[in-house]
Amino acid sequence: MRADTKTQSRKWQAGFTLVEMLVVMAIIGLLAGLVAPRVLGYLATSKVKAAKIQIESLSAALDLYHLDAGQYPTASMNLIALAQRPPNVTTWNGPYVKSVPKDPWGNPYIYRIPGQHGTYDLYSLGAEGREGVNNVTNWDR
Repeated sequence: MRADTKTQSRKWQAGFTLVEMLVVMAIIGLLAGLVAPRVLGYLATSKVKAAKIQIESLSAALDLYHLDAGQYPTASMNLIALAQRPPNVTTWNGPYVKSVPKDPWGNPYIYRIPGQHGTYDLYSLGAEGREGVNNVTNWDR
């Protein structure tokens, strides 16, 4: 008889009950619900910060190009002139960047000369990919 009682007590101690599993799942769900929005918020702000840093870097490269060539790259040359010598520029001392990066959302940066906000405009369309909606620019510093 004594062997039967040991076997029965081991059956009760061998695993978790359904209620215990549901409580654990509810706690995990609550934690995920509280933590996930913060993590996603940090991800969104980090992409904006990365775009600002890249725009600053590209602006510095454009200024160096201007010092060497006497003018900023034309609209037809675009930002490629920072990485590859344009055909009609004799005083090019580049490359000023290894390659022209895409913005953190995978889109090309927009370079406009003459600019509406300065000598040139350099900006990213941001996560929405539309003009005027959360754009990251060189004139909003």
